[in-house]
Amino acid sequence: MMSGWRRSETKRGLVYNVQPITALQATKEYRCPGCGNAVDPGIAHLVVWRTDGVLGDAVDLAARRHWHEHCWKVA
Repeated sequence: MMSGWRRSETKRGLVYNVQPITALQATKEYRCPGCGNAVDPGIAHLVVWRTDGVLGDAVDLAARRHWHEHCWKVA
């Protein structure tokens, strides 16, 4: 997860890593925290995790979530 193209975004005063996942890379189903619906295999989406958590990088990465792109934009 730590390799590949990603960017940082700030939302509500917190900084997040945002990594796009292509449709080819999307091989499992996840639950989007924005809408609560499935992020199905084969659907491009975003993986998002905090960059500044107090418990360290490993905990932040373990707490990553898979979002639909449109849900992340409006979150």
